[in-house]
Amino acid sequence: MGFRRREPVMNPTAMVVGLGNPGPQYAHTRHNVGFDLIELLAARHKVRVRESGSRALFGIGMVAGEPVVLVKPLTFMNRSGEAVGPLAKRWGIAPERILVVADDLDLPLAAVRVRSKGGSGGHNGHKSLVQALGTQEYPRIRIGIGRGEQDTVEHVLDKFHPDERRDVQQALARTADAVECWLRDGMEAAMNRFNGSG
Repeated sequence: MGFRRREPVMNPTAMVVGLGNPGPQYAHTRHNVGFDLIELLAARHKVRVRESGSRALFGIGMVAGEPVVLVKPLTFMNRSGEAVGPLAKRWGIAPERILVVADDLDLPLAAVRVRSKGGSGGHNGHKSLVQALGTQEYPRIRIGIGRGEQDTVEHVLDKFHPDERRDVQQALARTADAVECWLRDGMEAAMNRFNGSG
């Protein structure tokens, strides 16, 4: 039996982080759309997100012609920076090359917004990242999950209703397109193209 050929080691020049909570009980909940986005990008570009280290699952591969590390923090949402900070240092990736995808209560369901920087907006994942990176100036994409009628914590940890799922899948596809556009053409192009849709 022959040896399996090792995949070439690439030094990533950008990082895409999807925020969420680890564990099967949180899979595909509203708060985990960031994880869903990473899984979609990984499937599109045949990147294996399975390496475990720095309290995250990650994989390195080519996305839109650039070596990129796709990251799912395993720290729970409110400590995401504890995973992202060490990985950024490991590869020397500056904050402006770290694109963070997360849910947003203040956007309508399935809306997608691309921003070059911004505050936490009350989002615990972004609060942790700002603290770890020492800046608010990192790009992010917000995916709307709406506010719903139930308690906020119950709402974000709830799964999407069947009649919402198609819209959310379309939003995830648009978000993946926006990530690729950012890598290929830059932030201004991504904002111009995707902030008018959905």
